[in-house]
Amino acid sequence: QVQLVESGGGLVQAGGSLRLSCAASGRTFVGYAMAWFRRAPGNEREFVASISRSGITYHADSVKGRFTISRDNAKNTVYLQMNSLKPEDTAVYYCAAGTIATVGGQTYIYWGQGTQVTVSS
Repeated sequence: QVQLVESGGGLVQAGGSLRLSCAASGRTFVGYAMAWFRRAPGNEREFVASISRSGITYHADSVKGRFTISRDNAKNTVYLQMNSLKPEDTAVYYCAAGTIATVGGQTYIYWGQGTQVTVSS
């Protein structure tokens, strides 16, 4: 079992930055691929970024060049650095852990409770 707790969300103006953190506890963090997803009101869950156990990253086209996923295995934490935020980035952001890094949410086993990010225009 892995418990995931997100933090770092909040209200920011367009063009601003936030860094989300996801702290993992339980089973060995290094053994899991990690990802960030988001869900805006009225929309389906959307893949944002993933990072494999070896550190290979992949970002959705909608955030490429603005967001960066990273992980610190010593701290059992995965991060999402979000720059140049846009109002359309407003959503609840979730971190997830699974055995492989994919864009499909159904492949991830453990999920956090989410953190709200609101970008004002």
